Amino acid sequence: MRVAQIGATGLVGRQLWPLLERRHELVVLGRRASGARHEKLGTMEEWPALLAGERLDTAVSTLGSTIGKAGSWPRFEAVDRFAVLSFAQAARAAGARHFLAVSSSGANAAGRNRYLRLKGEVEEALGSIGFERVDIVRPGLLLGKRTGDHRALERVAAALDPLSRLVLRGRLDRYAGIASAKVARALALLAEREEPGQFVHHNREIRRLAEASA
Repeated sequence: MRVAQIGATGLVGRQLWPLLERRHELVVLGRRASGARHEKLGTMEEWPALLAGERLDTAVSTLGSTIGKAGSWPRFEAVDRFAVLSFAQAARAAGARHFLAVSSSGANAAGRNRYLRLKGEVEEALGSIGFERVDIVRPGLLLGKRTGDHRALERVAAALDPLSRLVLRGRLDRYAGIASAKVARALALLAEREEPGQFVHHNREIRRLAEASA
């Protein structure tokens, strides 16, 4: 398959692109080099134009930020809403039939929390672009070593993860910590699924998919 990816230097993305590159023709769009063989660099606003002339089967977004890292809500929204959706629209114009995105557990377009509401709204928008299949992956707390991205609250939560797992059971399991490497493996497997529709995957299924791809 011919696959395009954004977010390839992030916690999940940098573990995903080698898996995709091993089995498919991959083009990475980014602001800085990821190490992928075929990548096109530019600002987020330039990414759609960088897909001009490409013919795609599948597109993947592992792009994501935080309000703290972005510095303001408008800058956060520029990444998590506008960059993701403009990439998705450009990928669809390039022929992509399948789109995969990393969202967040608790995403809800009707929710009161504006972070989770934005995530839910983006999920709904992706479903309306015209892809034959959309896979939304909603991991809980992502565990793994970040580079150049210091998220104090996440570090504290990760340290407490073994204890929180004793509480976060049943439906609450979707909020528990999960290794970013497992999310990457699950995405790599989902990228090869062809059944049409829109699918949402939480921690339990992400782990199952990761084990199946190991």
